[in-house]
Amino acid sequence: MSISPEKLTTPPATHLRQILDSFSSTSTSSQLAISTSELADFLATLSESVAAEPENSQFENTALEVLSEIHTYISSTSSDQDVMDALSFELPKAVARFSSGSKRCIDVCESIFDKFITTCSPRDMLSILCEALGCDVTMCKSCRYYAFIFSGIAKVFPFIKRRHFEHVKTAVPGVLNILSSISMETDHEDADVEDLFNKTVEIASSIHTICVKLEEEDNEKIRALFGLTILQITALTSVCLGNAISRCFPLVLKLFHYLQYCQLSYLNLIAGADVDKLTSIVLEGVDDEEDFMVCFSHVNLGAALAVVWGQMSDEVPLAVEMDLAKVKDELRSHQTERWQAVGLLRHIFLCANLSWIIKKYAIRFVLDIMKGAVPNNSHVEHEDNSICMLSLCASLQAVQMVIMYASDRVTGKMAFDAFKMVLADVPARHRFDILVSLIKHSDSSSMIAILLDCFREEMHKESCQRVANGNGISDVKYLEYQNNVFWSVETLELVELILKPPQGGPPILPEDSDAVLSALNLYRYMLITESRGKTNYTGALSKENLQKSYKEWLLPLRVLVRSVAAESERDHDHVDSEALCALNPVELVLHRCIELIEDYMR
Repeated sequence: MSISPEKLTTPPATHLRQILDSFSSTSTSSQLAISTSELADFLATLSESVAAEPENSQFENTALEVLSEIHTYISSTSSDQDVMDALSFELPKAVARFSSGSKRCIDVCESIFDKFITTCSPRDMLSILCEALGCDVTMCKSCRYYAFIFSGIAKVFPFIKRRHFEHVKTAVPGVLNILSSISMETDHEDADVEDLFNKTVEIASSIHTICVKLEEEDNEKIRALFGLTILQITALTSVCLGNAISRCFPLVLKLFHYLQYCQLSYLNLIAGADVDKLTSIVLEGVDDEEDFMVCFSHVNLGAALAVVWGQMSDEVPLAVEMDLAKVKDELRSHQTERWQAVGLLRHIFLCANLSWIIKKYAIRFVLDIMKGAVPNNSHVEHEDNSICMLSLCASLQAVQMVIMYASDRVTGKMAFDAFKMVLADVPARHRFDILVSLIKHSDSSSMIAILLDCFREEMHKESCQRVANGNGISDVKYLEYQNNVFWSVETLELVELILKPPQGGPPILPEDSDAVLSALNLYRYMLITESRGKTNYTGALSKENLQKSYKEWLLPLRVLVRSVAAESERDHDHVDSEALCALNPVELVLHRCIELIEDYMR
């Protein structure tokens, strides 16, 4: 519990002088530690009062008087190095707690920090500041506190003389973890948050200064660590401040100036190669790889954002001296790299807290690299693309999120166009597998309906190819549809998945109306096309499957539709009228499917 300054038995300034005077009479390290601890407790009490009542001018003036007295003491010639070293273990943390005060208080606090940084061991100071990152600062404004500590770390880095990589590697995780925590929990409109990110950019600048100093030596590891740090800060800054582009842009632009120094390029960033390279260099010789990389959990997002910010503003490519148009041409010409780029961009689409403005530009980037893209279907079917396909499937799932939850219809439409273009870029066999996987793992009836419609389009293209082959025509548009990939038994199983869910019973109506309607349309299309072509690729026309679909899918579904409709007539408020309207086309197509099967079974 905090004790207000006026409840102290002696005036705060007087009490402080008594504590400071005790340092001159201490003769042992234990006595020095006791005096230091007493000073820290006194400052903690005062800082709690200031933080609890920031508008109280008496507390503010008392704090300013106390801090000024401390600064005078440590700046005097009478304070020896042993005292300074002892104070350095407690005072930086204690003083940083006053960062929620007035500008005058903050200025004095900075002067105290600067004195310790210039007179004490840089390694000790860095260790002390890193420890301060783990302090409980609930009693004061955490952003201001951490900004103060970040500023100290930025200032102390250049004073380190040896083992630079090890020291930076020790400090960076704490900084990034705090930044990540603040990004998720704080009001992003708060000016203190922006100041915190400014201080983080100062840390990046300080690390760059170290790298430059070591250029005549082997600085590969620290430069790689610097590169990962830049990408992580880029991600966190964009997430936290991305909704206010005018506030975010100047910060990320400063970070992007370091991309070339870290030997990063747009092409290798968007393809993921740069992140892999930096990670392998940094982790060489590191025992706890997983624990260490936790603080770099958003570097892939940062790599994607570094390129997308270039899409958002021409100023970025100019600043980093990279040609984004040339990178897009390169991606259009090389399918594997194009897939890798789409795979990396999913980190943007999946980031729930990222601005829709940024996501929209990321979708535009996908459209840009897909328009006029050179396919590679002549041999790609025979290559092992399993890793790329898993990544693309995950990316298309991410694009689905944009389609469903876009902030405006234009963005949703752009996302759907991008979805179809990426899907079309995949060989037919893999396209089939991806669509089936997306359908099976979607919990949105509307999205399943869209995917089933895409599936039906693919079947239509295969049918066109068969017709063309029968007429002796070779149409370039349908060359990849030589084999019956979509016209297969698995397609019938996909229809069953919707009309007779594996968990048992018919689908849920009217909630699943969209998916059921698309599945019925797909099934009807299969029946009609197979019948006209006198084929049975899907097995849909076999007597056994006709009876199964009739008895196990369609008749139970008809009972359900009629039951839901009857129930709604009795209780109009029980079911949403709009959802009920969706049952009408379901009932119509269902009736036509039943009629077709009854005709075939006669």
